Amino acid sequence: MARIKGGVTAQKRRKNILKRAKGYRGLRSKKERYAHEALMRAGKYSFAHRKDKKTDFRQLWIVRLNAAVRDNGHKSYSTFIAKLKKNGFALDRKVLAQFASDQPEIFARISKLVV
Repeated sequence: MARIKGGVTAQKRRKNILKRAKGYRGLRSKKERYAHEALMRAGKYSFAHRKDKKTDFRQLWIVRLNAAVRDNGHKSYSTFIAKLKKNGFALDRKVLAQFASDQPEIFARISKLVV
């Protein structure tokens, strides 16, 4: 059986790795080994930070809501959310935070209904 050398496949793999690492600093964009390490690490961070992004945005919405709720005469964010649930409102924190920051008059009407 003839010997099969992997030159073409190896070159293709190297080219793909270096193409994906383009823009990285130093040898991470020039040398295959360092580029591969950087890509593996970047992949791990991107997975973890996709999960963290959801938590970060929820915290941001809560902070915005708390400020708007206090401006509209309620005691705190937690009591406002409890009253929302008790009155059967089906608006989530994202929508409420958008109303609070972009359309405060609509949020004021919602907060008056919640009392």
